[in-house]
Amino acid sequence: MIQKDNNLRERVKDIAVTLESVPYDVAKDSLYDAASLYRGYDYTKPETFTTCYDSVVYQHYIETGKIAEDEKELLARSLHDYAMNKNMRRFLTQYNKRRGVAVMGGHALARTNEMYGQIALLSKKLTERGFVMISGGGPGAMEATHLGAWLAGHPDEALTESLKELHKYPTFRDEGWLASAFHVMQTYPKKDGYQSLGIPTWTYGHEPASPFATHIAKFFENSIREDSILTLAFGGIIYTPGSAGTLQEIFQDAVQNHYLSFDYASPMVFLGKKFWSKEVPIYPLLEKFMERGIYKNLKLALTDDLDEITEIFHHFYETGAKEIGDELLVDR
Repeated sequence: MIQKDNNLRERVKDIAVTLESVPYDVAKDSLYDAASLYRGYDYTKPETFTTCYDSVVYQHYIETGKIAEDEKELLARSLHDYAMNKNMRRFLTQYNKRRGVAVMGGHALARTNEMYGQIALLSKKLTERGFVMISGGGPGAMEATHLGAWLAGHPDEALTESLKELHKYPTFRDEGWLASAFHVMQTYPKKDGYQSLGIPTWTYGHEPASPFATHIAKFFENSIREDSILTLAFGGIIYTPGSAGTLQEIFQDAVQNHYLSFDYASPMVFLGKKFWSKEVPIYPLLEKFMERGIYKNLKLALTDDLDEITEIFHHFYETGAKEIGDELLVDR
């Protein structure tokens, strides 16, 4: 028995050393933001990106393996992700459940693409109506979501001017992509009362997380991250043009709504009539599945009208607010 206790103490000490030595906080008591995730980065000096907090953690993640073989490293990551999950859910208790709206779409969407500007404007409108926008926290459609939320409260002209700056560096592969985002944030400081939640992952750490998200829950495990985006968007999801990952999310969301996994079905809104009905005809497929009873309870909409989308989510919130409003603290 004494020998066993001594072995246990040694193992615990060994684990404690690892938990203290990893370059990330395994018990972080808050979500990240641009300042903490990119700590050490100076956007006027691009070379500092390689030594900022996010880059150091990603390099450690790659060196120790995307699927960690060392049990102590695996434990450290698990504790970090547990803390992120706890902090994320605590953050969302500020809102009525139906105020959480997610945007899904391609990470490769260029800033110069018309759809990018549409997503940003739509996100701005919804944020100003009291919704908290949620995305995977990366580039493309995800970044556009948080750009719009960041500029909530500013005149729409601020978005027009911001896009002019961002267009100089269309994709995250362009060296000035991250710096230009910080430049826009400095030019147009966030207005009080508006927030958004980005949920990126070090699994795709080569894609920088959008600093426009006011709150960032960055995970090591992509499966936790992916499920969180879909399950926390109780107010519904906007699907913008994307590829394999977006299609996976559509069907996963459809299953949740079909089975009323979280007690009710929320809107599935498809932005881009031509794309979703002709180029990637998922929308008519879902309609056909509804007619045949393969899917039930889906609340589908297909439109290019941003005001119509805003009203869909506002109506859904209003009709259901009394049913669940007592569960959360603040109805904004």
